[in-house]
Amino acid sequence: MSVALGPFRLPNPFVLAPMAGVSEEPFRVLAFRMGAALCTTELVSAQGLIRSTARTLRYLRHDPQVERPYSVQIFGGDPELMGEAARVAQRWGAELIDVNMGCPVKKVTRNGAGSALLCDPPRAAGIVRSIHAATGLPVTAKIRSGWDAHHRNYLEVAEALEDAGCAALAIHPRTRAQGYAGEADWSVIADLVRRRRRMAILGNGDVKTPADARRMLEATGCDLVMIGRGALGNPWIFRQLRGGAEPTPAERREVVLGHLRAHVVFVGEPLAAVRSFRKHLGWYAHGLRGAAGFRAEVNRLAALDDVEEAVRGFFGAAEGEPGQEPEVQEVDYRAALG
Repeated sequence: MSVALGPFRLPNPFVLAPMAGVSEEPFRVLAFRMGAALCTTELVSAQGLIRSTARTLRYLRHDPQVERPYSVQIFGGDPELMGEAARVAQRWGAELIDVNMGCPVKKVTRNGAGSALLCDPPRAAGIVRSIHAATGLPVTAKIRSGWDAHHRNYLEVAEALEDAGCAALAIHPRTRAQGYAGEADWSVIADLVRRRRRMAILGNGDVKTPADARRMLEATGCDLVMIGRGALGNPWIFRQLRGGAEPTPAERREVVLGHLRAHVVFVGEPLAAVRSFRKHLGWYAHGLRGAAGFRAEVNRLAALDDVEEAVRGFFGAAEGEPGQEPEVQEVDYRAALG
């Protein structure tokens, strides 16, 4: 069953989570091509959009032929400024605006943005109204279950956002205080599903495998499953969820090389691109025999040709380690936010 977000009907219930420093154009395009129904940008500063800084506008680069609908996630704490920022994103092609109300990083929350909005549901709702009034675009949001264990107010926040016209709400069922520790409480997702009236609910958290994604749909009744760290190094998860096969060594090699080359074009400077792509190489290598040695090797390499040669040699013959369990990959949000 497809899910509608404004005028857009998503072809399946599996979407890529917006991840800072990861959900750049090359990775989003790859995930779309593997079958993801929606791939939202990493969080983009409202202030940066209004000032149109070069760094911020780089985040808005996208492939309009592949990225449909094109969803831009913005963060900020002032409703009026968020509306103005959304207009800038719209001028750059945004068709959906997603509001980050879940980022736990202090650099974001100390300015009243991210998960700090959980402490002020009326202001959070005001942001949704302001963006919709400024752009006419569908507005979505991503929240956590609350600020801490004593303030799990996700139902109050969800009601305020729904009344403001929010088209869809993603819930990461950990509190801001938890960060990414402990287990995600999927009962929170199910609780939201039972109580919502109109908006779509996206479940997020601890989805490492296709089986996890299917289990979340069945256990919670959510409309969409948002896959984040489980897709790192494994964009094939979206293809597998649609009945496709795991990658062969040859395909893995060619996809990694293609992603690397697209990343170099995106960054624009080979040395900088090689450095920033090392994290992706580590994720792609996870669970394959000899991964530790490969990571050590590429972390020493600086020239693009040398990295490509190492990728061809390793991934062309890489086999899985027996009994290797899926691993929740780490994303350094503090570094990604600068």
